[in-house]
Amino acid sequence: MATPGARSFLQVAATEEVASPLRVVQIEGLVILKIIKHCKEFSPALVTGQLLGLDVGSVLEVTNCFPFPVREEDEEIEADGANYQLEMMRCLREVNVDNNTVGWYQSTLLGSFQTVELIETFMNYQENIRRCVCIIYDPLKSNQGVLALKALKLSDSFMDLYRTNNFTGEKLREKNLSWVDIFEEIPIKVSNSALISAFMTELEADTPVVQCDYDRLQLSTSPFLERNMEFLIECMDDLSMEQQKFQYYYRNLSRQQAQQQAWIQKRRVENMARKAAGDEPLPEEDPSNPVFKPLPEPSRLDSFLITNQISNYCNQINGVTGQSFSRLYLTKALHEN
Repeated sequence: MATPGARSFLQVAATEEVASPLRVVQIEGLVILKIIKHCKEFSPALVTGQLLGLDVGSVLEVTNCFPFPVREEDEEIEADGANYQLEMMRCLREVNVDNNTVGWYQSTLLGSFQTVELIETFMNYQENIRRCVCIIYDPLKSNQGVLALKALKLSDSFMDLYRTNNFTGEKLREKNLSWVDIFEEIPIKVSNSALISAFMTELEADTPVVQCDYDRLQLSTSPFLERNMEFLIECMDDLSMEQQKFQYYYRNLSRQQAQQQAWIQKRRVENMARKAAGDEPLPEEDPSNPVFKPLPEPSRLDSFLITNQISNYCNQINGVTGQSFSRLYLTKALHEN
């Protein structure tokens, strides 16, 4: 006999599905090495690839990946790309490897990945995959001694707003959405099998100091800083152009409101005269009048993305300069001793 208040398996499964947001992306070490190898081989060209794995509760496991072929501009055919993906996944399935798509990876240049194209790719993936991520790898930033790898997803509130394609100031205030709420960064956890971990532990004890350990003490960061500053200046120019669009819109809006008030005042005077003559008053607002036609407000999506990009460049400059000061103080101490 069923217990009163007991839930069916489908009800429990649906509740678990809603109650388990994505908390961490668990990537196998071999997958990270494949991504790094692919991105560095074609750097500074930008490349992409597919991520395969499993969606388990609040953890997205990435167990394999494969690169997309680099095609020339005249060979860009979407059907060929889709056929290549299907063929690769079929081959992986035949050798009993995880072939569930969980997202994609792509390379970037100094973190310049926050574009409308990235958002559109996310939305296309979201149509078929409930939870997917994009792994961003920056080869140029990794040359500074850090693994520039991050996992991103679009926030739910932003996706709901993007589907309506209504990025007006009123809608953004209603959703309480700002430029920092577009992307969500998911923590990455590197996972290795017990056999690989044991092998790496054996290697670590006998590993001598290699050249990359000395490279971390290089004092020259001029090329990296210069490129960041160049991109930052370009973004500031783009943001200034976006602000000019809004200034132009608000000037036209204030001019239209003044014309509306003048027209309404004139109509009120006319209605007073008609009332005195015993005629029916006319409506104060006339929808057919061009003065009352609402002006389209410019979308704030581009300015949000540019602001995100500016914040990213500032954080990178701040991080590199902080490391440079640490190296300078360390070098100074070594010279004094």
